Amino acid sequence: MDIVKIIGIAFVAIIIIVILKQYKPEFVIYVSMVAGAIIILLSIDKLSGIINLLQSLSSKTPINGQFLGILLKITGIAFLTEFAVSVCNDAGESAIANKVDLGGKVIIVAISIPIISSLLETIVKVLP
Repeated sequence: MDIVKIIGIAFVAIIIIVILKQYKPEFVIYVSMVAGAIIILLSIDKLSGIINLLQSLSSKTPINGQFLGILLKITGIAFLTEFAVSVCNDAGESAIANKVDLGGKVIIVAISIPIISSLLETIVKVLP
């Protein structure tokens, strides 16, 4: 089970971080980043299966294929932003974490404009 691997990596990283904080606190952020990267790599395998399923479903429906790509980009941006915010918070840089969070939200809104405009066009067509 993949979740057991992820939890195991997290626990090992936490133990290493607790030990390193006493002797070499400057290396704690590196252990956190490496553990996070490994966990993301383990998750990407499952993510590819989800993407394939969504692509097969979108080919069977009249939904614009461009919208699926946009939704996948938005999801990726959200995951990467959350990871970066967590790393910034772990490093004690909450101000930078807040800016990264805001930047991710702005980019998500900017990328979603085609979906929003298409939705508004559909609403205008339905209204009398």
